[in-house]
Amino acid sequence: MWMFVIAIVILLCYLVYVDIRKPKDYPKGPRWYPIIGNYTQVSKELEKQGYHHKVWMEFANEYGNMIGLKMGTMLLVVVNGVDLVREVLTRDEFSGRPDGFFFRLRTFGKQIGLVFSEGSFWEKQRKFTVFHLRDLGLGRQKMEALIQEETHDLMEVLKQESAKGPVEIKNAFDISVLNTLWAMTAGKRYNLNDERLNYLARLVHDSFTKVDPSGGLLNQMPLLRFLAPNLCGYNLVSTLVNKITHFISESINEHVDTFDADSPRDLIDMFIKKMHSKSETFTEEQLISLCMDLFMAGSETTSNTLSFAVLYLAEYTDVQRKMQSELNDVLGSRTPTLRDKINLPYTNAVLCEIQRMSNVAPVGVPHKTTCNVTLADCVIPKGTIMLANLFSVHMDEKFWGDPHNFRPERFLNAEGQLEIPDKHFMPFGVGKRRCMGELLAKANYFLVITTLLQNFHIEKNPDDPELNLSGRDGFTLSPASTKLILSARYL
Repeated sequence: MWMFVIAIVILLCYLVYVDIRKPKDYPKGPRWYPIIGNYTQVSKELEKQGYHHKVWMEFANEYGNMIGLKMGTMLLVVVNGVDLVREVLTRDEFSGRPDGFFFRLRTFGKQIGLVFSEGSFWEKQRKFTVFHLRDLGLGRQKMEALIQEETHDLMEVLKQESAKGPVEIKNAFDISVLNTLWAMTAGKRYNLNDERLNYLARLVHDSFTKVDPSGGLLNQMPLLRFLAPNLCGYNLVSTLVNKITHFISESINEHVDTFDADSPRDLIDMFIKKMHSKSETFTEEQLISLCMDLFMAGSETTSNTLSFAVLYLAEYTDVQRKMQSELNDVLGSRTPTLRDKINLPYTNAVLCEIQRMSNVAPVGVPHKTTCNVTLADCVIPKGTIMLANLFSVHMDEKFWGDPHNFRPERFLNAEGQLEIPDKHFMPFGVGKRRCMGELLAKANYFLVITTLLQNFHIEKNPDDPELNLSGRDGFTLSPASTKLILSARYL
C-alpha cells in the first residue's frame, strides 16, 4: 500500500515538474505554475493596467520585447516593437491560427471558417472568397455605391435621432457597416432600425469583450465552462453562436430554395454552386462558418473605428473644424467619393491618427507557429500562440516622439501632403494574413466620416462631458456607451 502511495506521489511530482518546465531556449518571462501557468501574474497586472496590450508592454519592460508565457495549457509568446512584430506577421512559420475549445466553439467543433482556419484549407477558402467578393464589387464602383447608399440612409436616421436629443454613438454604425458586406454575401440589406440585427450586433460586441485574443479563460481552461460558465464567457459566446448560426442558416435555406446555377446572385449562391461540385472543403458547415466570420468582422472592427472617430472629433473640435473647412473647399455640398481622397490630405491624416491612437485591434488576430522556429536567438515550439502587439508599434516613442498626443500633422509632410510611414503604421496588420476586408473598411471609414462631417457638427453632451477615448478591453477595443450632440450643419 505504501509503495502504491509513494508511486502516486512520485508520478504527481513528475507531472508537476513537466508542467512547469520551460522549453529549451524559450523566450524570457515570468515563472509559471502547474495547471494555471501565468494566469495569476497576468490577471494581477491586468487589474493595474486595465488592458491586455498594456500588460504586454509592462512585461516587456522587465523581460524584453519577446515574452514567453504559458496560459493554462497553452504556450503563448507576445512580441513588441516594430521589428519583431513585422517578423512574426510576415514569416510563414508564424502563419498558423490557434486551435482550442474557444476557437472551435464557433465552428461546429472543427477548425474551419476563414479567420481561424489555416494551411491549404484556408488558402483555398480565402482565394474563393476574395475572388468572388471582388467579382461582386469589392474594391470597385459597386462597393462604393453600396456604401454611399448606406451612408445616405444613416444620415437620415441620425437626423431623426439628433432631433430628439443626444445620440448614442457606441452602436450607431453597426448595421450600416454590416449591410454593405451582407449585400455582397447574401444579397440582402436590412433596415438600420432592424431590432433583430441590432440585437445580434450587440451580442457580437459583448462577446468580444469577454475574451482576449488568446481565447481567454474559455480557451486556456475549457473545463471552467462547467464550473463558471458566465465568468469564462461560455454562456454569452454560446448564445451568440447559436443565434447567428440560426440567422445565417435561414438565409442559406432561402438561397437553396431559390438557387439557379446559371445566375448566382451573391457569395452564398456561388458557394452553393461549388458545393454541388462535391469539393470536400465546400460544405454547409463551412458556408455557415464563413458567413459567421464575415458577419462578425462586418459588425465589429469597422463600426468600432467609426465610433472612436466620432469620439475623437468631439474631443478635438479644432481638428473637426479644420476637416470641415477642407471638405468645404474641395467638395462644397457634393457627396464625397473615394476619388476625393487624394485631394483631402488633412482629412486623411486625421483618420490615420485616429486609427493609430484608438488601436481597435491592439494585437490583431493571434497567429500560431507551424513548426519549431527560431526568433531572435530564442526557440519557439510548434503550436505556440503568437501575439504581435501592434499597440507597441503605434505608440513607440522612439519613432513617433509624442505618441500619446493627438497630432494628425504627423502624417503630413513639409508640403502638407499625406505621408504614411508604412513600416510603423499597420492598423490592418501585414503579411499574407493581413485583414481581408481592408479595402471595404477603408472605404467605409472615409465615406462615412466625411459625409457625417458634411451634415453635422459633433459636440460633447454637457450632461456627460468626460469622454472615454480608451474604450473597453477584449478581443478588440470597443467604445464605451457615449451620447453626443449632433447638430445639423448647413453649408
